[in-house]
Amino acid sequence: MMSIFVRKLSRSSRKSPVSLAAVLALAGALLLGASYAAPAAAQGTKIGFVNTERILRESGPARAAQAKIEAEFKSRDADLQRMATNLRTQAEKFDKDAPVLSESDRAKRQRDLSNMDGDLQRRRREFQEDFNRRRNEEFSAIVQKANAAIKNIAEKENYDLIVQDAVTVSPRVDITDKVIQALGK
Repeated sequence: MMSIFVRKLSRSSRKSPVSLAAVLALAGALLLGASYAAPAAAQGTKIGFVNTERILRESGPARAAQAKIEAEFKSRDADLQRMATNLRTQAEKFDKDAPVLSESDRAKRQRDLSNMDGDLQRRRREFQEDFNRRRNEEFSAIVQKANAAIKNIAEKENYDLIVQDAVTVSPRVDITDKVIQALGK
């Protein structure tokens, strides 16, 4: 007995160049593909998630690197703070003295304040660039170690996929703690 679907296909095949045999072959191929895909889906794909930001914030090597960088840049930061305080003091003094200063003295002090401000801004920019460069150097080594730890965990625990960014993550697939532990908290 011919099904309604096959009858409709046989009627429509008269109107279209696609033959009934081609449609049935395609349907068979889809069913065959689905039968192969079903066992793979039943076996399951083991997926893990890693929060890289947390690793770079909480792991032992990351904390040590952050402390090292802060120690390296502490004196330069203090110098910048002193320069900023001095500039503020000079600006306040200028504002107080401006009404009684001659035009030439006022222009000279404004120029001096402008030069001090420009120098402070330049030094802050250099400081930030140096700090960021140094931080990137330190943290790139930590990222390499973390990637090696992630790869090691993936191989030992037979993960098929480990992702770093996700909209939502179940705690059961989060392996961040394992990576932090492997790096040495």
